[in-house]
Amino acid sequence: MTIQWYPGHIAKAERELKEQLKRVDVVLEVRDARIPLSTHHPQISQWVGSKARVLVINRMDMITPAVRQLWTSWFRSQAETLYFTNAQQGKGIREVAQAAQDAGVAMNQRRRDRGMQPRPVRAVVIGFPNVGKSALINRLLGRRVVESARRPGVTRQLRWVRISDEIELLDAPGVIPAKLSDREKALKLAICDDIGEAAYDNQQVAAVLVELLKDLEIIAEPDLFPKAPLETRYALDPTPITGEEYLHALANQRHQGNVERTARELLNDFRQGLLGAIPLELPPSSI
Repeated sequence: MTIQWYPGHIAKAERELKEQLKRVDVVLEVRDARIPLSTHHPQISQWVGSKARVLVINRMDMITPAVRQLWTSWFRSQAETLYFTNAQQGKGIREVAQAAQDAGVAMNQRRRDRGMQPRPVRAVVIGFPNVGKSALINRLLGRRVVESARRPGVTRQLRWVRISDEIELLDAPGVIPAKLSDREKALKLAICDDIGEAAYDNQQVAAVLVELLKDLEIIAEPDLFPKAPLETRYALDPTPITGEEYLHALANQRHQGNVERTARELLNDFRQGLLGAIPLELPPSSI
């Protein structure tokens, strides 16, 4: 199975973003807590260069505290500090704002050393589509200024918004690689709805989700992963059959054999957290 996308507006936004980055002091990189590795854009380091970066892991409510602790330790081992947020509910926002402000202190000190007046820190929020960038900005502002929705591709243009006298933020559309050769990452992005204008087969992606959940249940400790999430939700055990067979059995049980409707329901249930707090990735050392 191939996953394709046609991100015309994303390619344009990427060019504009790289131009605006020349004016930025701090980069807030937002990732999805369920797949923090797959939602890392491979060109971020190249774009950021020597600028300060604040790593934000959004949707913290969709993984357990034990998983968050694993990721905190793993990123620390990579010499990175991360900030967990739930932008929909406003959790962790104050810490992110403080981190961005602190990152600008050195910039303003350099300005003072050159005899220039301090200015607000210029920060940009970047990441894959639908990881919660606009929701994060609205929480940082304390009011709804940019459109936010649980679907990819809502933000289409770059715009500056003033958070306070200390910080200005650039809201940028989601950026994804023009090509993603890693099939497993592409599938996880499709499952989590973090791809943007994607073209993929819902039934195939849902079947892969079933297989992923079966594998994770085997390898993950109980405090990392809910017990039997599919059987608990649908009263149907996926263990003895393939993901595709499970999807068809579930369709026969719930929707008179309508496999497409069942696939969409399964994916939506996962995306809305109705199957529980489920990570699709764990730190490499934890697997």
